[in-house]
Amino acid sequence: MPRLLEVSKDRSGVYPTLAEAIGDAADGDTIRLDPGEYVESVTIDGMSLTLVGNAGDDAETAVRLSGGDGYEPTIQARGTTLELQDLTITGGQGEALKVQRGRLKVTGSTLRAAHAPAIRLADGVEFELSDVEVDASQSGVMIEDADGTLEKVTVTRSADDGIVVRVGARPTLRNCTISGSGHRGIYIYESARPVLEGCEVTGSGATGVLVGSRCIAKLVRCRITDSRGNGVEFQAGSEGELTSCTVEKSGGTDVQIDDSASVTQSGGEAGKVGAAAAEVSSADPEKVESLLAELDRMVGLEGVKAEVRSIIDQIQVNEWRRRAGLNVDGMSNHLIFAGAPGTGKTTVGRIYGQLLAALGVLPGGPLKEVSRRDLVGQYIGHTAEKTAAVFDEARGGVVFLDEAYTLTRQAGSGNDFGQEAIDMIVKLMEDMRNEIAVIAAGYTNEMRDFLDANPGLASRFVKSIEFENYSADDLTLIISRMMESGDYRLGDGAEDLLWRHFASIDRDVNFGNARDARKLFEELRKIQSQRLRGLSDRPSMDDLITITAEDVEIATKARSA
Repeated sequence: MPRLLEVSKDRSGVYPTLAEAIGDAADGDTIRLDPGEYVESVTIDGMSLTLVGNAGDDAETAVRLSGGDGYEPTIQARGTTLELQDLTITGGQGEALKVQRGRLKVTGSTLRAAHAPAIRLADGVEFELSDVEVDASQSGVMIEDADGTLEKVTVTRSADDGIVVRVGARPTLRNCTISGSGHRGIYIYESARPVLEGCEVTGSGATGVLVGSRCIAKLVRCRITDSRGNGVEFQAGSEGELTSCTVEKSGGTDVQIDDSASVTQSGGEAGKVGAAAAEVSSADPEKVESLLAELDRMVGLEGVKAEVRSIIDQIQVNEWRRRAGLNVDGMSNHLIFAGAPGTGKTTVGRIYGQLLAALGVLPGGPLKEVSRRDLVGQYIGHTAEKTAAVFDEARGGVVFLDEAYTLTRQAGSGNDFGQEAIDMIVKLMEDMRNEIAVIAAGYTNEMRDFLDANPGLASRFVKSIEFENYSADDLTLIISRMMESGDYRLGDGAEDLLWRHFASIDRDVNFGNARDARKLFEELRKIQSQRLRGLSDRPSMDDLITITAEDVEIATKARSA
């Protein structure tokens, strides 16, 4: 028989964390969470489960799930039947919610993720989202090879695209509102076939609704206004319908349809129809200084910060020379980030891309983090197609190629298409040099092999920036910041033990830098929870927030064993 499992940060006799409740849950159970903030990331595999927030409407009684600074999704589900009700879910470095396969229903919830899509629906999951708010995320909703319905979903203030529909996905978006997206409001590509009914897309930083090649989109009673670029754009080879739609106040063309696209229009209103107007980028000095200040706040990385500042200085001076009518040499925006993992390469890459946009060098767009699997196909020609799609999705922003060296040819591997990806990257770096920046990242020695894979590859990059391992001081500060953001503090003697631990770790190829600090932080929270549950009395406020020297000693000994 299905059970009700309760989670609370304050009550005794119930589960203190969501992870523990999920660990004990059986198929069909419901987990109800009391108001409060739960800083943890959980994974649910292959079961039917309902998560319900036991809270009111105001902020003080909200149920808030947060991934902290972790890279894993706050909630990740695979092959489950999952229902979420009345929750506020925030991603750390990853998604707030990621669901693959199975079924998903979300109602009355708010989601956000500053460094990833707030919601990622993939790999055939069937979904139903209603009365959901997505706010202040890198992208709002990413739908990949998945079908379902978004109804009365509000997506606001996305840094990049509001909603992305790709890889053959066929969702229905009904009465949704997408506003204030930094790039496109809705982006449809890779053979996707969505239906948009009664949706409103306003204030997009680029095109309001962009329908890519080989996609089919049906828009009925939609309103697309105040787009900085085109209102609605159908690219070459796309198909679609515009029925009773209003498209107006676009910076470019209200409705832009490629000559090879097949689109029917009936009813509605559209102003400018035809050739698109060019988008103009302009410098934003205040934004530049704000981004440089954000860079400076990062722990350590003094050499990296100096290198990035020198590039920005050169770009700024070149712009002043250009305005003065002086000769300016062409300058690539592409970089190599070399060094160990966990040293902030992705974060620096995001800031760098935003700096280029703030300086008017790039139009402004997403940071698209990709690896070999996102670029390399299974047959001749497939790799070039996948690589081109990635660059198109990142247009205006940054392609961040992690572990780039994995694309190099493998000895004796005749069917490896990594080299095809490299050759295509070289071509696109040149063809799109004014629309995109490429950052290739990986271990220092292996990156040399990557640069040797194509005669023109090394010359495409303006500079190689070395990311050194964090020092013991840096890692101690990083974990201290994690604790502060999670409402924890270090007790007497604990900080010194942490420093000694980080100072003693070998900086070999397995060293994860900030990732190791994150893992240690999670272990410390676990040890503290075990200690507090063993107390005879309810823990005091000081008990709840303090990580003791004994906690640190237990955790570091276990990791050193």
